This record gives sequence, structure tokens and C-alpha cells, in this order.
Amino acid sequence: MKKLVLIILTASVWASDQIPGTEQKRPILLKGGILHTVSGDVLEGYDILFAKGKIISIEKSIMSSPETDVYDIYDKHVVPGYIAPITQLGLVEIGLVRQTRDYAETGEINSNVRANVSYNPDSELIPVTRSNGVLVANAVPVSGRISGQSSVMMMDGWTWEDATLKHPTALHLNWPDMRIRYGKNVKKSEKDQRQEIQKSIRELDYLIRDVRAYFKRIKQKKRKATELQETDLRLEAMIPFIIEQKPIFIHANEVRQIESAVRWANKHDLKITIVGGRDSWRISDLLVRHNIPVILQTVATTPMRRYEPIHQPYKTPFILKQNGVHFCFATKTGYPYDGHVRTLPNEAMRAAAYGLSRSEALRSITLSAAEILGIDDKVGSLDLGKDATFFIADNLPMEMTTNVLKAYIQGREVDLSDRQKMLYEKYQEKYRRMGRLEP
Repeated sequence: MKKLVLIILTASVWASDQIPGTEQKRPILLKGGILHTVSGDVLEGYDILFAKGKIISIEKSIMSSPETDVYDIYDKHVVPGYIAPITQLGLVEIGLVRQTRDYAETGEINSNVRANVSYNPDSELIPVTRSNGVLVANAVPVSGRISGQSSVMMMDGWTWEDATLKHPTALHLNWPDMRIRYGKNVKKSEKDQRQEIQKSIRELDYLIRDVRAYFKRIKQKKRKATELQETDLRLEAMIPFIIEQKPIFIHANEVRQIESAVRWANKHDLKITIVGGRDSWRISDLLVRHNIPVILQTVATTPMRRYEPIHQPYKTPFILKQNGVHFCFATKTGYPYDGHVRTLPNEAMRAAAYGLSRSEALRSITLSAAEILGIDDKVGSLDLGKDATFFIADNLPMEMTTNVLKAYIQGREVDLSDRQKMLYEKYQEKYRRMGRLEP
């Protein structure tokens, strides 16, 4: 009996009690708003009409039919939902509690791991993130050399099937550390360290060879029930990325890592995106030459080297934009940052303070992220035919003081309450009763 009570209490602490939005049944017309289309100009005093979860008209003075719900949003801002391209949202609840971590598998090669099947739509972190305008997130596994396949998830839904917008997004590969360490406390010689690095890269070469040989073998002979034991799930899961050239996201930060990853990708004719990319500003010409996008993590951080200017991470997006690198922003992953996805617009705004224009900063967390994730036909901008996934705010997007008033995901109005708002109201009432706040 005690165990049952413990399970119930644990579930109540770790699960959100919010009810997902209902499917849009009637057309909705928002009149007189300031539309941040992202793909074009900011449209002031325009109307936006959406039905069955899709945007169907953006004009001035749209005439509404009797079955249309009409809302006046004069002086309010309509903004495409922010997109978090690298997160563990829904895969972890409390970083220090092992039972709530579902983003890692044992072993080095986990290419058959799918993030969406482990996604928890009842996570308490989702409402907090959604309240700040982040309506779409790419959930990413992290363990091993090849950690698995990421999935684009909507921040609303009863089950992981409901929440999945796209799967797979990409295969994730953690590139070997290329640094050579010196000093009296280093146990391995320089030669041994270099050999270890080369061995790690050779193992990746062998893996590519094995995938192509496996694909050739299964293509040559028709499978039968008696041959099922010959199936290799890890190799089979990599076929779309190696043979069909679907995206591979390579996690790398240093110059040597990025250069090595680009050479490796060119050698095997693979389509890659650099994730992390803190040194990407140093070799932007290489990235442009090979048409490699960057998902830039942690703008709000300190420089990688002591001699770099303290503002270098803030200025990196501006340098990438100047040099023609296609990029978007992501927040840092791992404990204790898993719950900080809500700060994504704030990081974009910091970059805007160091050279990047506000429009480019907004694009980097909406349309640019959608393009890199391959979902720009559905989300990322306010365009006809795209999903009605956007929010209404009382102020300019990305401002610290901006409040999200309403949010829609595929036309479904979603609940914007969260634990932080509940605590805010609770303690306001406490100080009212103490006479320290006006009633």
C-alpha cells in the first residue's frame, strides 16, 4: 500500500495536469494586429484568418462569415511560435533523478533510438516553455558516439503520437574530442592521444562501410521470415542517413572538430549540420563553401579561450550572418539547463544587442530553425497554407517584459498556465493578507 501511495504522489509531482487544446472546429479571425510574418515585412493593422489548423488569409479588413469567431487584437503582436532546435524537453524531468531521465541509452552506437517514443507530453517543463512562446521543439537523445534520431515535437498533445510534428529530424553524432592535453597530470602521451583520436574517426569510417555493405546485402536478396535474425537494427536505422542522405547533426564546437567533421562528411558524401559551433565564426568560409548550416548553442556564455573578447559569444551570430552562414539558435542542454528552453528568445535578443538585426534574431528562432529542421513548409512564419502555430503578445517579440496572451498550435488554443504563474499568484495572495500589497 505504501508503494502505491508513493507512485501516486510521484506521478502528481512530475506530471502536468493541463488538458491539451481541442481541434479547431470554427474559423477564427484575428483583426487589426501587428503581424510579424518573418518571411516578409511586419504588417500593421492586418487581419489573419485561420481554419482547420491552417492560415487561409492575411489581409486588411477581412469580412467574416457567421460561423467565424472574431477577436479584436489591435496593437497586439502576432508572432510565429519560437522553435527550439536542440532540446531534451520531454525526455527529462529532474536531471538528478535517474527515473525521470530518458534521453540516453547504454552503448556507443544507438542509431536506432527514437526520441519521440520517449517523449513525455505531461512534463511540467512543457507549460513553462510554452508560456514564453516556444511552441515547437526538436527533442534530441545525447548518449554515445551516435546517440540516435531526434524528433520535432509540438508543445501540446495527449500522447507522443499527437505531439510529433516530424520524425526523424536527423541522426545525431557526437564528434570525438580533438584536443591534445599536456602537463604533468596527463597520463597519456601526445602520440597515444593522437592515435586515440584517429581510432575514433576510423571506427566511424568502418561504420559507414558496414551500413553500405548491409544495405547492398538486403537489397540483393528478398527477406524471408527465417532471415529475421540477420537484421541489424543499428545498421538498418542508419540507411536513410547514409544511403538516402538525410541530415546528420554533428555535435562539435572547436575548430579542429568542425574541420575534421566536414572532411569526413565530404569523404562519405553525407549531408551534415554542425550543432554547438562555438568556433564556427573562425571557419565560416569553410561552412559556406560546403553549404553546412550551424545550430549555434549558448549565446549567453563565456568565451572558449581566455584571450577572446568577453562579448565574443554574443557577437558570433552577427559574424556568421555577415559571412553568409545559415544558422539558428539553441539553448544549452544537460542538467541544469533542460528547463531553460524558455530563455531561447532572450538569447536571440542578446545577439541583437551585438550587431544582429532584430528581424534576423527573430528569424533565427523561427524560420531559420524551421529550414534547418526541414519543417519550414509547416511552421516558422505567417504564410498562407502553413500551420496556425503562433502566439499573440502584448509587446514586441523577444523582449523580457513581453507577455504571451494567447497561443495556438495547429489552430488549437493551448493552455498558458504553468507552475511559475501559479506560485506567483499564490505568493501575491500571501503578501496581500499580510498587508504588504494593495488588495
